[in-house]
Amino acid sequence: MHFMNSLQAAWQRNHSLVCVGLDPEPAKFPAHLKNRADAVFEFCAAIVDATADVVCTYKPQIAHFAALRAEEALERLVAHIHARHPSIPVILDAKRGDIGSTAQHYVTEAFDRFQADAVTLNPYLGRDSIQPFLDRADKGVILLCRTSNPGGADFQALDCGGEPLYLRVAETVARDWNTHGNCALVTGATWPEELGKVRAVVGDMPLLVPGIGAQGGDVEAVLKHGRSADGTGLMISSSRAILYAGNGEDFAARARDAAIELRDTINRFR
Repeated sequence: MHFMNSLQAAWQRNHSLVCVGLDPEPAKFPAHLKNRADAVFEFCAAIVDATADVVCTYKPQIAHFAALRAEEALERLVAHIHARHPSIPVILDAKRGDIGSTAQHYVTEAFDRFQADAVTLNPYLGRDSIQPFLDRADKGVILLCRTSNPGGADFQALDCGGEPLYLRVAETVARDWNTHGNCALVTGATWPEELGKVRAVVGDMPLLVPGIGAQGGDVEAVLKHGRSADGTGLMISSSRAILYAGNGEDFAARARDAAIELRDTINRFR
């Protein structure tokens, strides 16, 4: 299924805009998993199985797996999601961006090796660095626009012909790159008014919104400025607050509770 169709169906079926970031940190795992050989997969799969009916997407962060030499666990995790919860799309959070044959290899990595439904990308190298991803019309192409980190303004807020660079990115993606309807943008919860400016120029294009929870983003402000006309249009990402909501043998149940709490908080402002 086309990533966008799958995402829209998950928004409606689960009545949820919650994206769970899968960022495994073994030091934070519950004690009964810490010495297990397959702890990374077991931890993440348990979180997925406990939350699949209350989220709209999962977002494994590739660096968290690669640093642990756990890429094979990531492959199995995505396969597990597709097999057990096929209606929930998977975003590979990789922030790739390169040109020529290297870009094509990154396409193979994201969509053929890891079988992701979408991938995050850095548009800084321009259209030709993104084109191989755009050509996979059924896959989501999620481009950095106005990121949630404090240093994002170093370049993203620079004047670019009378408007900030991040808005020029948003306009270019919406106008020129989204010919297959498979583009989305990363817009941080920590800048809700700027998120609203992005929404104004991209219409109903989905926005992936990190920065809720540990980074201090405000749910009400995000919904006020960022939701689309039908009350959807957002993938509001939370990682640590859900993954590590509990540290006992009931960790997956506590993660479910945290995901439900975030879903319900979001829905109050939709």
